[in-house]
Amino acid sequence: MARFVMEFERPLVELEEKLAELKALDVASLPDLAAEIEDLEREVERLRDTLYAALSPWERVQVSRHPERPKTDDYLSALFTDVVELKGDRAYGDDEAIVAALATLDGRRVVVIGHRKGRTTKENVRRNFGSPHPEGFRKARRAMLLAAKFGLPVVTLLDTAGAYPGLEDEERGQAWAIAECLATLSDLPVPVVVVGIGEGGSGGALAIGFGDRLIMLENAYYSVISPEMCAMILYKDTARAAESASALALTADDLVRLGIADEIVPEPPGGAHRDPAPVIAAVGSRISAALDVLSGTDSARLQHERYERLRAIGVFDESAG
Repeated sequence: MARFVMEFERPLVELEEKLAELKALDVASLPDLAAEIEDLEREVERLRDTLYAALSPWERVQVSRHPERPKTDDYLSALFTDVVELKGDRAYGDDEAIVAALATLDGRRVVVIGHRKGRTTKENVRRNFGSPHPEGFRKARRAMLLAAKFGLPVVTLLDTAGAYPGLEDEERGQAWAIAECLATLSDLPVPVVVVGIGEGGSGGALAIGFGDRLIMLENAYYSVISPEMCAMILYKDTARAAESASALALTADDLVRLGIADEIVPEPPGGAHRDPAPVIAAVGSRISAALDVLSGTDSARLQHERYERLRAIGVFDESAG
């Protein structure tokens, strides 16, 4: 299977391919080859360090969308046991772009809700590329209400470009379904821990993306709108997406600086897909640590602090200007 290469990675990949070709040659018969390989190895390492040390917001968006990046299903299978998936919204049907399940994390029973992308084209089409329909959000809300009923913490995993904007979705109440999810989340009497594992676009992410803690992977993003849609609205030109990404303050660093996110899970150079296991394990540890702290908080205080957390977003100081 051919490796997926992001455009900004191409110079590095070309050097890595050249290095692999040289290493395949017979070093013994070519006395100068060993020195050339060593020089090229140093150059590859230098370029790798330089390339990934200071990614632009748009480059991080590209990493967040990498097709080999760990997805919700990977976290679900690696971190959780005794998983019982809940299907359907009991009104229209089942939307595979959202997964909702009862599961166990480190001995603690929880409700897990996440956006679900596919690995193959066929799977992605079936899951609408992770962009939920109204029935997906209604399924998520159904899981939230079960969590409240049985006193179970909620863990959500964000990875969507946004809710699906189709005409039929609007006819089935897309905006209403998102609003109901938000209202339910804000009033849940149980802890809610949100993890941004990839994309976090618009109301599609926000519908399951608000709680007591927000943990972001280093190359994940969370924004009111995707860079392409922002560029289309402001400039009528999606080619200016990179410019929009820089203005949207959507990276994990931006979110922590603005007080929206609480912590960042580091990724290996190049992204979580380069070495998924330690990243997934670190996410599990951060979720457990957050739930350990939140589980000792009574419901009224949880709801009050969640309200204050939301009210604090967007506060600015007029005297600073």
